[in-house]
Amino acid sequence: MSMADQDEATAAVVEGLKRLYHTKLKPLEQTYMFGWFHSPPLTDSEFESKPQVLMCGQYSTGKTSFIRYLLGRDFPGQRIGPEPTTDRFVAVMDGSDERVVPGNALTVSPNLPYRGLDRFGVSFLNKFEASQLPSPVLRNITIVDTPGVLSGEKQRVSRGYDFVNVCHWFAERADLILLLFDAHKLDISDEFKAVIERLKGQDDKIRVILNKADQVDRQKLMRVYGALMWSMGKIIRTPEVLRVYVGSFWDEPLMYDDNAALFDMEERDLMNDLRELPRNSAVRKINELVKRCRLAKVHAYIIGYLRAQMPSMMGKEKVQKQLTADLAQVFRAVMKQHNLAPGDFPDLEPFRSKLADTNFTKFPKLKVKMLEELDEMLSVDIPRLMEMLPRTVAPTRADEQIRNFMQESNDTPTPPKYNAPGGASRGGGGGGGGGGGGYYEQEGDQRWAGGASGGGSYGGSPPEPTGVANPFKPPPQDSNPFGDEPSASGWALEVEAAELRGLFEEYEPVAGKLSAVNARAPLVQSGLPNDTLRVIWDLSDMDNDGMLDLEEFTVAMHLCDRTKAGEPLPDGLPRNMVPPSKASLMF
Repeated sequence: MSMADQDEATAAVVEGLKRLYHTKLKPLEQTYMFGWFHSPPLTDSEFESKPQVLMCGQYSTGKTSFIRYLLGRDFPGQRIGPEPTTDRFVAVMDGSDERVVPGNALTVSPNLPYRGLDRFGVSFLNKFEASQLPSPVLRNITIVDTPGVLSGEKQRVSRGYDFVNVCHWFAERADLILLLFDAHKLDISDEFKAVIERLKGQDDKIRVILNKADQVDRQKLMRVYGALMWSMGKIIRTPEVLRVYVGSFWDEPLMYDDNAALFDMEERDLMNDLRELPRNSAVRKINELVKRCRLAKVHAYIIGYLRAQMPSMMGKEKVQKQLTADLAQVFRAVMKQHNLAPGDFPDLEPFRSKLADTNFTKFPKLKVKMLEELDEMLSVDIPRLMEMLPRTVAPTRADEQIRNFMQESNDTPTPPKYNAPGGASRGGGGGGGGGGGGYYEQEGDQRWAGGASGGGSYGGSPPEPTGVANPFKPPPQDSNPFGDEPSASGWALEVEAAELRGLFEEYEPVAGKLSAVNARAPLVQSGLPNDTLRVIWDLSDMDNDGMLDLEEFTVAMHLCDRTKAGEPLPDGLPRNMVPPSKASLMF
């Protein structure tokens, strides 16, 4: 929403954010080359801009038709067809006259938040434009349409610009990201997968639209929905299930109308989501600035550490090469020295590639005063701005997210694979008591994760019991005995446990057990409601320690499958489903 339409309190918060950025954060960014390593400085127009909705999807999924449906009319420059028609990024925005504005003009406009796009070159700017028209919908939001995603290496090269990173640039500044899928075409091409993976860290903004859903009957729609959730779960690994809106967002009559009531409800929910964007925009801006502050703080410590390790006379080139090669160990040392959260560190390989074009001896030394001002901004100034927000502006979920970022402790994402650099043992601190750490690798994407100090055993120390036995229910549950003697017939799930071992290992058990946080993710991906998962956890966590070993994990997954097949959950585990190692606890 424009500054003129914002209430006085929200406008004051936005002005406060600009002041804090220019006086405390931007000087640090300029000193430590933050723009070169991460993203260019923010402009005033980015703080003042309307909420933006980014739309991504493969060609012919109905992105442009969705915008037309939302506006209730055509817009300048629209292209609709079954073949790839939208070959450019189009920012659909409010304007007094209908016109198309070329990308080069957009990037030099002081009133638009697109100045940072000039870094992608003329080839991209020639494929970027704005479509301006008077519309009540666009008074409060701007919609960014993207080119239809195709598959194949040739298509990516032929664009002439870095499509994936351009999408990432828009995603960082978007308030909502809509991923559109056609109910007839659920395949995810290599390029689309790369785009979705690049959205990591923006998960709370992502919504999925299963479009053209009227072209399949109810039974097929259920199968399509399940297949979509399965496919997305392999790419976006989050404990929360993505919100999927199902419908047909165009003006054509429904082919199958047996789901008409469902489509109407889904459309209302989606429109409510869009209507909430202007009210939540100030909260989102605070959230993004806090993330940027924490990254800038870690970045300054890394640059200062690298500068401090350089010799004053001879051997500078050799030391720089060694520090670059051992960057994971540098990250670990910086984290331990300054008590930083591992989740605030940048991706390892992109940072390493940027270092290759720099001279460490020209890096500035650590400026304590700047860092103290940044800490004051995070601990005093931004909480004070949060208090100024009108109550109706700050939704619970966004408010909690900001408070999580303000905390020094950080829950590191669950890595499917973990490689400890420098030859250290998996996930841990290598012998002797050195602090653990390393980087985890998820389908080619590497991110460093710090480890705790001490420990030297394979896999690190086992996690402490959480005190909350069930991640789906805070209160502790009662034990549930079912008899006096263990089953003599053996364990019925022994073969299934062998088959599930690979999946179990993907979620990185420590000392043979998954923590409640790590174990929650595969259970949530079953799509079952929380009330059902709460019962399944109670049945599976037989020793009530708030964690799952392989046997308990197998029981949980087995119960999920049975429930999805329509079978009711038992009041207690049958004897043949209780592993022999847990029999003494149960009978």
